[in-house]
Amino acid sequence: MSVTPLPLTGAGAPRLEGLTVFVRGLTLEAGIGIHDHELGRLQRLVIDVTLDLSPVPIERLGDTVNYETVAAAARAIVSEGHVGLVETFAQRLATACLNDSRVRRCSVRIEKPGALQGAEAAGCEVLLSR
Repeated sequence: MSVTPLPLTGAGAPRLEGLTVFVRGLTLEAGIGIHDHELGRLQRLVIDVTLDLSPVPIERLGDTVNYETVAAAARAIVSEGHVGLVETFAQRLATACLNDSRVRRCSVRIEKPGALQGAEAAGCEVLLSR
């Protein structure tokens, strides 16, 4: 079977309206929390990040945001030490992602399993945009 590529220019050409890069379910152990029983120990965080990028043609890795850099940014926040609130962690990660000028909007969702008795998880979602 032969695949004919879509025309890239001219009448009937598809229009690139956006590009989304995401990381789902990144699990990290972090020093996080404000309660006495949370200090001095690590807790599991489950992190989802969605980046809305400027709509440009993607031909090579340098044309997009490498999702490995998103994970590295989250790990860097963990390595900086204890963070009081998941909201603070989420804002720091979203801000780090927006340091890349190609990112127009960033959503960071963090779940903290075990934080609320009887719930699968509790957490927050932060949305930053330019």
